[in-house]
Amino acid sequence: MTVVLFRVDERLIHGQVVVGWGRLLEAESLVVVSDELAGSASEQEIYRTGLPSGLEADFWTEAMAAARLPEVMESDARILVLTPDLGTMWRLAVAGVPIHEVNVGGLHAASGRESVLPYVYLDPDDRQRVRDFEAAGVRVTAQDVPGGVRVRLERVL
Repeated sequence: MTVVLFRVDERLIHGQVVVGWGRLLEAESLVVVSDELAGSASEQEIYRTGLPSGLEADFWTEAMAAARLPEVMESDARILVLTPDLGTMWRLAVAGVPIHEVNVGGLHAASGRESVLPYVYLDPDDRQRVRDFEAAGVRVTAQDVPGGVRVRLERVL
């Protein structure tokens, strides 16, 4: 598999993703799956400004990702897939993207969310998505940084 990480992180592209995960996993490209960002060239450019030389970023709608990722996963490219929420990642899985593990790295405090870890706050829909993934045989772990403790989310619900 050439997708080196499927990550849920509402901040999407930031230092921990680029420096921590990207370098460790030798990612060549980031694919951000967000209907909103896919339609905003100016916001995409803001996200791209902090990328190191040699690391590319593409911004795809959910439909584009569902259509393209299975083919990309058969290539030699090393891709890190980012979604801003568990719902988006779940819809990719339901659409047929072969996801075996999801890494949750940052879902922060917001109305309706409760803390399950210092960097992961889930609302009832998020909790259900974790259960849905696990029932489908997809492991959901939380790990904020590569050197951090990896926690199986279903165990802290």
